[in-house]
Amino acid sequence: MELEFGRRLNFLTGDNGLGKSLLLDIAWWAMTRTWPTGRKALPVRDGAGQISFSFAGGKIYESQFSRRDQAWTGRAGRPANPGLVIYAMADGGFAVWDPARNYWKPESAEFDGPNRIPAYVFGPSEVWDGLQGKDGSPLCNGLLRDWAGWQKQRGVAWKNLLAVLKVLSPSANEPLEHGKFTRISLDDARDIPTIRMPYGQEVAILHASAGMRRIFALAYLLVWAWEEHKKAAVLLGEKTTKQVVFLIDEIESHLHPQWQRVIVPALIGVVNKLIDSSEVQIIAATHSPLIMVSVEPLFDPSSDAWFDIDMQKQKVTLQRRELEKQGDAEAWLTSEAFDLASGRPVPYEVLVEKASALVASEKADTAAVQRMHQDLVNALKPGDPFLLRWRYICGKKGLLP
Repeated sequence: MELEFGRRLNFLTGDNGLGKSLLLDIAWWAMTRTWPTGRKALPVRDGAGQISFSFAGGKIYESQFSRRDQAWTGRAGRPANPGLVIYAMADGGFAVWDPARNYWKPESAEFDGPNRIPAYVFGPSEVWDGLQGKDGSPLCNGLLRDWAGWQKQRGVAWKNLLAVLKVLSPSANEPLEHGKFTRISLDDARDIPTIRMPYGQEVAILHASAGMRRIFALAYLLVWAWEEHKKAAVLLGEKTTKQVVFLIDEIESHLHPQWQRVIVPALIGVVNKLIDSSEVQIIAATHSPLIMVSVEPLFDPSSDAWFDIDMQKQKVTLQRRELEKQGDAEAWLTSEAFDLASGRPVPYEVLVEKASALVASEKADTAAVQRMHQDLVNALKPGDPFLLRWRYICGKKGLLP
C-alpha cells in the first residue's frame, strides 16, 4: 500500500480486519520509532517486510524487517520531529510522544539518551490511575489525581481543562461542567471529581457513561501533554511546538450520534484553544457515517484526504477517494465508504430485493403483487422512497388499484 496523508484531516474507512488500526500503528511508529503497547507490525511469513516514509516531502526513510532480530531495522539516529503526537486507541488506551521529552540526539547517549522515555504509553486504567516508569518512578499522576489537583489549585492547567471540556461538549445546551468532589468508597481516600449532568445531579466521573469517559480521557491527555511539554521546553530553553498530530482509532467509539456529529471540528477547536497558530493534523479510522457527514462542511481536498480499504478478489486494496457530499448519514451508509445496499434492517432489505425482482418480472400477477404490497406496507414507513416508487410502478402496470 502507498498513501500520502493530507496535512489537516485524514479518514480511514473499511471493513473490520482490513488494516485500519495497522496503518495507524505504522503512522505512530514512523513518527516516534516505537510501537504502541508493544503491538508490532509483522510481515507475512513467506514475504519480505518494508516500511518507507517521509515527512512533508523530505528525505525518504526505509526500514526492513529482520527475521533474525524480530525487529524493524534502518538508519540509526533519531526520527524527524513531527511535533506533539497523541494516539487514542480503540481499547481506551493512549500514547503520547513529546518532542521535548522523548526526542534526543544519539551523540548525547553517554549522558541521558538511554534513560529518556521513548514514548508515554497508557493502558486504559493507567490513563485514570497514573503511569509509572520501569523503576517505579511516577511518569504521570493520572486523570483522577491531576483533575483533583488542578481543580483545587485553579491554575492554568485547570483553566485549560475547562476550556477543552467546553469545546468538546456535545452541544451548547449540554455543556460538560464540573461539580464538587465526592468519595465513592470507604476504602478509597481519593477525592473523586464529579461532572454535573443535564438533569442537575453531580456524578463521579468514574461513574459517567463510556462516551463521557472517552471525552474526559481525551481532554485530560491533551491538557496533560501540553502542560508537561511547556515545562520541559522551559527546562531545555526551547520554544514550544506548533504542530500537533492526533491519531484516533474508531473516533466514534462510545459516542452518542449527537457527539459524533461535532467531535472532529471540536478537536481542531481544542488545539487552537491551547496553542496559538498551531498546525493540527488528524488521522482517524471510523465506521461511522455520522463522522463522515459531519466533515462535509469542513473538507478541503487541498489539505484533507479520505482513504478507503476494500477487499477485491481476495486482496486488500487501499484507494484515496474523492469525498463527494452525500448530505446525510443514510446516504453515507450506501456510499463506497461502507458499501451497504441500504440502511434498512436485513430482512427488510431482502424484502425490497424480492419486490424489485417481482415487479420487473413479466410473469408478475395481481395476487402476488398484492401480497408483496401488504408485506411492504407492514415493513416500511409510509414515506419510504421505495414504497412510493413501488406503488407508482405497480399502478402504471395495473397490478395495484
